[in-house]
Amino acid sequence: MSKEISPSKNDIQRILDSAKRLGVEIDEADALQWLTAVAAAAQDEIVVDERAGVFGHRISMLDFSSEDLEHFRILGHLVEFHDIPGKVETALALSGSAAQAKIQTYPGDADFFERVNIKAESREAACAILGEIMRDKALTARKGPTYELMEARLGSYPYDMLIDGDWQTAGTPISWTAASIEHGAVEGENRDGDPVSFTWEQAAQDPGWCKLDWVVVDLVRRQLVNASNMLDATWEAPDGTITPLDGYMDPYFQEVYLEAESIPLFSKLVKHVSSDALDEYVAQLEREVKKYLTKSPNFGKAAKRMYNIFRLTGRYGEAAYLRELFDEPATLLYQVWALIRTIDECFNPGSNIDLDTLLAHCDELIIGVTEVLEGEHESEIVRLLLRLRDHLSREKPSDGLSPAAEAARLEVINIVNNFFYEKMTGVPEIKAYMDDIQARAAKPHVRG
Repeated sequence: MSKEISPSKNDIQRILDSAKRLGVEIDEADALQWLTAVAAAAQDEIVVDERAGVFGHRISMLDFSSEDLEHFRILGHLVEFHDIPGKVETALALSGSAAQAKIQTYPGDADFFERVNIKAESREAACAILGEIMRDKALTARKGPTYELMEARLGSYPYDMLIDGDWQTAGTPISWTAASIEHGAVEGENRDGDPVSFTWEQAAQDPGWCKLDWVVVDLVRRQLVNASNMLDATWEAPDGTITPLDGYMDPYFQEVYLEAESIPLFSKLVKHVSSDALDEYVAQLEREVKKYLTKSPNFGKAAKRMYNIFRLTGRYGEAAYLRELFDEPATLLYQVWALIRTIDECFNPGSNIDLDTLLAHCDELIIGVTEVLEGEHESEIVRLLLRLRDHLSREKPSDGLSPAAEAARLEVINIVNNFFYEKMTGVPEIKAYMDDIQARAAKPHVRG
């Protein structure tokens, strides 16, 4: 499917006017070049960058920069799964902000996506193999001098379980710690107060959403990075039939694959992507936008997902504005979210993240803000970051985050959210879209 929608001169001028009014610098020639290219791109077209050895969807490749490719390939060695001849074949890709370096001067997490195709006699055998390789990856990459596994996602709770004082509802994904993976089971109580256990092997038989998350110390950039690998696992039967193990073959609208040698596997798998994949992908992104506008306010994350919605649905003017917004020096503030997440993980029970490393990350962010921002906005964010750092320096992770430190954390989150909210709602068309999402979220769900 392709979009034959071209941006009009009025659309371009409208976006330029909004950007000027909101203090967002736009390179008019660059924006026009991108608008022309994205409007002409076929939605299903795959292109290869032979020099860099990567490939992906044409629209995704417009935003990809090979400048940090070596850095991400090194991180990829930590998160990737390896082929097992005749049994497992893989294709590793960058996703999220890591795949959009041309527009995100200050990217957030290092997100990876991997297609894992398992050849087996039965679905049950394929699920067992998936469980085995995920367990092996989690335990062999559990901890090193510069990284620590934070969690793995595999399977869902079969019934309500009380674990460590918290109820886990039936059907919700299971978050496994390295310790629980090594133990091989999650244990707790059911609603009758009886002890219950659900094993890793049992969870693998209905794997659902599979993902692994690490915190990595970036020694070059002197900061902590959240590195994740989202898996799209498939079973290839002896007759060649391909079946997604979670019931859904993920589309490829935001991945940049790191090895050109993966093209044969990629080509084999994407033949099975639904013809409605684009609509389903946009619907998934809109659900995330709704979450970040309402339930878990994070206007920076909402903006990133809205950019991908707009660029894939022909709203190129709005996409061009958000594209330029994320190339603004002020969007260094987006890295605050990476800091906040690392703080939360550092103060989790049993975490071994060094507090000095966390403080160094905070220092680098403060220096960066001082270098790139100007005026009252800079003074306020620096003041709040310094206050947060001061509280953190006096904390003991084993005791959890104190109320004073939590208050300072929330202040920083609030000012970052306000920045993105102002920049987004200042464009009438984007504000109207946000209002519509929020209005739909507020409507009570009526069963038919």
